[in-house]
Amino acid sequence: MKPQSSCVTIQKEWDIVGARHVARDMAKTLGFGTVDQARIATAVSELARNIYLYANNDGQIYFDMINTIDGKGLSIIAVDSGPGISDIAEVMQDGFSTSGGLGAGLPGVKRLMDEFDIQSELGKGTKITAKKWVR
Repeated sequence: MKPQSSCVTIQKEWDIVGARHVARDMAKTLGFGTVDQARIATAVSELARNIYLYANNDGQIYFDMINTIDGKGLSIIAVDSGPGISDIAEVMQDGFSTSGGLGAGLPGVKRLMDEFDIQSELGKGTKITAKKWVR
């Protein structure tokens, strides 16, 4: 039987790939279609990449299968102890990028998932919770 929860520590670039694989495997186990599996894997790639680039390679992504009377889905929590985000509204604008990337970033994660929450404290780190529900 597949695990109901998992954690990937993000310390090196290769961990982004590992997190993506865990996300896709758990999504497949839950019965997500291939399009939603790709959406989830893409969102996790972005979250893991942010930890790698901005949080001094010091973070984890937690995966939990949700199975309730209301439905089943996947909960993804990305936690880091990096510098924090000074202006959450700014980073949630489409096109915003501090790394010179495309700027799809966190707004892209929010669009790919069904639920999205971000909490950040300067000097302490950031916690992002995202959920996707099986249709």
